[in-house]
Amino acid sequence: MSYSFISKKKIRPYNKIIKVSGDKSLSIRWVLFSSIAQGTSIAKNLLISQDVLAAINAIKKLGIKVSLKKNICKIYGKGIDGFQYKKNLTINAENSGTLGRLIMGLLINASKPIKLIGDKSLSKRDFKRISDPLSKFGASFKLNKKKYLPLVINGSTNLKPIIYKETRGSAQCKSAVIFGGMRANGTTLIKAKKSRNHTELLCNYLKLPIKTNNKKNYDEIKIKKVKKIKPLNYQIPSDISSSSFFIVLTALCKNSKLLIKDVNINQSRIGIITILKKMGVKIIFKNKKIYKGEKIADIQIKSPKKIKAINCPTNLNSGAIDEFLVIFLVAAKAKGVSYFKNLEELNQKESPRLKWGAKILNMMGIKTITTESSIKIFGNPNLKINKKIIIKNYLKDHRVFMTSVIASLSFGGEWHIHDKESIKTSFPNFLRILDDLKK
Repeated sequence: MSYSFISKKKIRPYNKIIKVSGDKSLSIRWVLFSSIAQGTSIAKNLLISQDVLAAINAIKKLGIKVSLKKNICKIYGKGIDGFQYKKNLTINAENSGTLGRLIMGLLINASKPIKLIGDKSLSKRDFKRISDPLSKFGASFKLNKKKYLPLVINGSTNLKPIIYKETRGSAQCKSAVIFGGMRANGTTLIKAKKSRNHTELLCNYLKLPIKTNNKKNYDEIKIKKVKKIKPLNYQIPSDISSSSFFIVLTALCKNSKLLIKDVNINQSRIGIITILKKMGVKIIFKNKKIYKGEKIADIQIKSPKKIKAINCPTNLNSGAIDEFLVIFLVAAKAKGVSYFKNLEELNQKESPRLKWGAKILNMMGIKTITTESSIKIFGNPNLKINKKIIIKNYLKDHRVFMTSVIASLSFGGEWHIHDKESIKTSFPNFLRILDDLKK
């Protein structure tokens, strides 16, 4: 039997400077905004991953011309109503929840039915949470088993505004409704639990008729119909979610230091930084600046002498939702019991990540107590692994693969981790950067 990735020893201490790939959330959003802009938009440092390529292929199917050379991309937008709707059109979101959910909001005025499909993993995720609010605009949706992909969108040319309350802290649900509101006649109102706000920041930068009122526990967003979007030239900053793997590796590797260049440190995305600092990890931001509404900085990490357990505040959950798997690894080395709760959203990802987090920790010899929405992790500061661990059958979830690799290099043991190809969805350069750290 052949395995995708084999690790037999811990990484040695290091002092390095790295740069990770472009931010995935921003890359996909740039593609979608540029597709409805009037004129040519140019992006540099675009993440060239399967998820972003799926977004590019989707807009091409809608009649939008795209030029891609290395990581520079040009999109020739035809305006807010510039999509061409051909008969029997199928759009494949592949593994991307961001693409699959956001593009639904852009297609609610389609003049012909559009079929939306995805891979095996995406087809197990809940799309009713998107179709329910979008159908209130006047579009209709036919879903597989009333909840899943494949689904068919039947657009409407007479879209009315809606009032939508988003209670899960899902940026994907919120963004889909923002895109829908751009096409509706009148003012759409969203009351959304705090979540990442890249869509709103891009709207503000593009001076679209969208206003955000930040309340204590939620955001109030008003959207009016958009008539025109100017082209969007963008230097995509590095991805905090991709950076998180190296932040955690440095935290777990004794006598190590790392600087990660030009990372997007949007307040809605840095839950992992706040959590790890509470656990004693030494992290500082250097060379901070604002770029088109987004905060950018270099992140410096030094490995701590000891790691503290944490009772993680739930208000940090949405800002760390993609990073909890690697955060759990830090908790595994902490002194004491760490507690993470209200994490049911984790099981709405590419795989049931809360279950997989517990499973990996248990394989490592770490005791956990889990429910459908919480996990207690009984840390062991002296953990050393001297056995063989096999990671497979995790629905090819890229974050499960990368978390397992970080665990193998941090704690030792012999690891056989299947489905290396999964990293192509979000971070194709992951193993190459790791190799640089090992040198």
